[in-house]
Amino acid sequence: MQVTGNMRNTGSESWRSWGWRFHPNLLVTGRLHFPQLALRRRLGQLSCMSRPALKLRSWPLTVLYYLLPFGALRPLSRVGWRPVSRVALYKSVPTRLLSRAWGRLNQVELPHWLRRPVYSLYIWTFGVNMKEAAVEDLHHYRNLSEFFRRKLKPQARPVCGLHSVISPSDGKILNFGQVKNCEVEQVKGVTYSLESFLGPRTSTDDLSFPPAPPCGSFRNQLVTREGNELYHCVIYLAPGDYHCFHSPTDWTVSHRRHFPGSLMSVNPGMARWIKELFCHNERVVLTGDWKHGFFSLTAVGATNVGSIRIYFDRDLHTNSPRYSKGSYNDFSFVTHTNKEGIPMRKGEHLGEFNLGSTIVLIFEAPKDFNFKLKAGQKIRFGEALGSL
Repeated sequence: MQVTGNMRNTGSESWRSWGWRFHPNLLVTGRLHFPQLALRRRLGQLSCMSRPALKLRSWPLTVLYYLLPFGALRPLSRVGWRPVSRVALYKSVPTRLLSRAWGRLNQVELPHWLRRPVYSLYIWTFGVNMKEAAVEDLHHYRNLSEFFRRKLKPQARPVCGLHSVISPSDGKILNFGQVKNCEVEQVKGVTYSLESFLGPRTSTDDLSFPPAPPCGSFRNQLVTREGNELYHCVIYLAPGDYHCFHSPTDWTVSHRRHFPGSLMSVNPGMARWIKELFCHNERVVLTGDWKHGFFSLTAVGATNVGSIRIYFDRDLHTNSPRYSKGSYNDFSFVTHTNKEGIPMRKGEHLGEFNLGSTIVLIFEAPKDFNFKLKAGQKIRFGEALGSL
């Protein structure tokens, strides 16, 4: 909590540089009013406490600090400014514990009379289109989990057959393009390391990551064919979107790598604040091959996403109570009886989230591959991402 000590000792000039206005005994920001003397006294108490007690007692302050309006600091974020203290405090929130609690709450069966008002509130809040649902009757869904994972009518999402890669899910396009210098943009101007995201190469023969040479960029190790480039596309699923995801092309899945990790929010606003957010969060990386070489789909977890489910992978268990930071678990779908892996057809059901999250595609393709997208646009499953 070094941040807390710095906050307590910060002079009024530094506070003004953050955009705060001072009154004699009142700290004002937008419409929120904080008694200055009481806040300083509270911070002074926290700085003298033991570390275990400090973590317990600092949660209310953490939540308060996280809820301070982003609007006042948004102009600074556009030029790349991110307050480290705000990020550190947010990371101290027990998002994995909260997500497991939320997951259990979702499994609680609602009384028949309560289902319509609860689901109607959710529909109104997030703009859900129930006319697309395979079952429109709200009383059909016994709990929130069933409602989140509702299926769509077959004609609601026609799969485009003219393009080689389609959107695997509903969502918003955050970023796309060629991978350059082994860095991938999670949002405009904020990048993460490709190797940190996918994990190191392994020399095991049955994995889709072949042995890496002792030198050379990680990007060049993924590109298997001369003249090809490496491309990426990031799709954000909001809470009101269709929560299942599908195969974006015809490919073969040969390997799964599961990274236990944090479950921080992945909404575009938070992605601008936290560098390498996708590398911190829990994620499931599926890798394999398509007709042009390397192909991967990564499902990134988020706050309240208690589970990531891959339909053909029964051994996958996400959001476990305990994990080692930076660890990962490998599993190969290539066996002695199955030399190829798991074949997937374009548009075939692949998996689902418990709530909104993010899909990241990283794949190899010829240089004349073109995206049919605009950053920030809404997209639905089955619509074209790009083609040759």
